[in-house]
Amino acid sequence: MAPVISIRDLSKTYATGVVALKSVNLDIEEGEIFALLGPNGAGKTTLIGMICGLLTPTSGSVTVAGYDIIRDYRQTRKMIGLVPQEIALDIFSTPLITTAFSRGLFGLPPSDAHLEKVLKALSLWDKKDARNMTLSGGMKRRVVIAKALAHEPKILFLDEPTAGVDVELRKEMWALVRELRASGVTIILTTHYINEAEEMADRVGVINKGELILVEEKTELMRKLGKKQLTLDLKEPLASVPESLAAHRLELGADGHQLVFTYDTKAGRTGITRLLEDLGKANITFSDLETSQSSLERIFVELVGEAK
Repeated sequence: MAPVISIRDLSKTYATGVVALKSVNLDIEEGEIFALLGPNGAGKTTLIGMICGLLTPTSGSVTVAGYDIIRDYRQTRKMIGLVPQEIALDIFSTPLITTAFSRGLFGLPPSDAHLEKVLKALSLWDKKDARNMTLSGGMKRRVVIAKALAHEPKILFLDEPTAGVDVELRKEMWALVRELRASGVTIILTTHYINEAEEMADRVGVINKGELILVEEKTELMRKLGKKQLTLDLKEPLASVPESLAAHRLELGADGHQLVFTYDTKAGRTGITRLLEDLGKANITFSDLETSQSSLERIFVELVGEAK
């Protein structure tokens, strides 16, 4: 099956000389949730802007369902819904009029049923006739999302969609995302809440300084790069890690009441057996132990750090 979005050697250099993207290559499959992670200024918004036809590439190409984003702009733009970071609304309009107008811009006939479905999914139905200026920041963010869904797009870009919104909306937003994906919509999101990407995404791309440094299935990424930690609750606190245990690179925590051992899940030998032997020789006893897997956030921080 051909990818729904195909990006080849895409680059962007602004008139100021700033290089925002460097020869990005990426395929996004139909129906997946793809999370694009990267620090501020990494090129996430620039990449999204070019795919959506808002920015002109310096070089390279992008196709959406086989259509070129420049030559076939109308066809590609009609398939895409975009939730930008910025909230831009007609303050004198209402959520219902705003979404109806957005649907009309794409040449679609009116559909009261669809608009009602979208507004109810975003908990906006009770506010459908309120002036946008009277809505809270979180409500305005919901209206922006409703606008993006008004024309029933097959591809949805979410550029930091839950930035600055309350926990309730965030949960509602991701419930809606799951429903959209179940209906066949392809979703590309950027987020600073890496736990959201960890929970929602099928694949993860990491971009830094305009370069796509990694694209991997989330579960495979965590298997390859994830590390585990063994935390030992000590019966007697330590003032410092004994020299005899230095080779294990242990961290002392909880005011000396815990020893934390980090090991590579890919290694043939984890070193745990040797650690326990050395602890016994040092007469260090523990009352409990637990293991934990590295989060996607920790992996992301390590990847970006290595790319500096």
